[in-house]
Amino acid sequence: MEQRKLGTQGLTVSAIGLGCMGMTSAYGSADEGQAIATIHRAFELGINFLDTAEVYGPYTNEQLVGRALRGHREGVVVATKFGFKFQNGVRGVDGSPENAKRVANESLMRLGIDVIDLYYQHRRDPDVPIEETIGAMKDLVEAGKVRYIGLSEVGSETLRRANAVHPISALQSEYSLWERGVENDVLPAVRELGIGFVPYSPLGRGFLTGSVDVATLSQNDFRKTNPRFSEENARANESLVAVVRGVAEQCGATPAQVALAWVLSRGDDVVPIPGTKRVRYVEENAGALDLKLTPEQVAQLDGLASKTAGQRYAPEMMKLVER
Repeated sequence: MEQRKLGTQGLTVSAIGLGCMGMTSAYGSADEGQAIATIHRAFELGINFLDTAEVYGPYTNEQLVGRALRGHREGVVVATKFGFKFQNGVRGVDGSPENAKRVANESLMRLGIDVIDLYYQHRRDPDVPIEETIGAMKDLVEAGKVRYIGLSEVGSETLRRANAVHPISALQSEYSLWERGVENDVLPAVRELGIGFVPYSPLGRGFLTGSVDVATLSQNDFRKTNPRFSEENARANESLVAVVRGVAEQCGATPAQVALAWVLSRGDDVVPIPGTKRVRYVEENAGALDLKLTPEQVAQLDGLASKTAGQRYAPEMMKLVER
């Protein structure tokens, strides 16, 4: 599989990664056997970049990934994230140096590995200077517990301040045909600083595949809290799916492959991490690397974000996103 570089510190990963969040939380029922089979199939396809986090579950997703890694650690790049505080659920953010170091140690144990390949701050803590948080992450690199560090959903100013303390290898933020908010300021800063970009939810949390019926989402499905998945907004957003489906028919591909091919076309420093818990979908996603969109098709897809109905998160979660 094609390899891409994230940052300038030496981190190289498969051109598509695998988001593991939905294997244990957020998107309805979970099946561990199926999830581990999906991870192992990803390895067979050459996908070596796994994304998890302390908050997924919490804790259970890292534990599952750890079980899937047994006997498969060599050549696999494991990314995980810290940055929340818990007390009967998530209760805000915690970017303190103490939390950064404590979570790293706990994540290593849950994952059953000796070093975290890529360690992200999941959301910035406005009460802790970013220099202090990155300083602690730098200490983890120097201690051999972390290889590379990253940030998630931060703005260009934060990126520059963080990178001045220690080189940032990757920024993870939402980016897709229907979410382009990073393009104005964040992506230019990423390119200026030589930081890799890791888009999560490149399939619009599944909506852009045309396979999501919001009326049938289970009560514990995270998407029910997202304004774009309200009944009214979902009806409006079906027009976006129709365009993606039309391009897919032209290409002899699936809508998911078209949506991923568009993200992949944004630059060689872009590595999307579509999430799935099923073997057939990881196989389908891998096929996006063989799809080359024409300039006319790219132009047709480029305008979709301006037509998207609804915010991507509920107001409380939007407060944790920098632009």
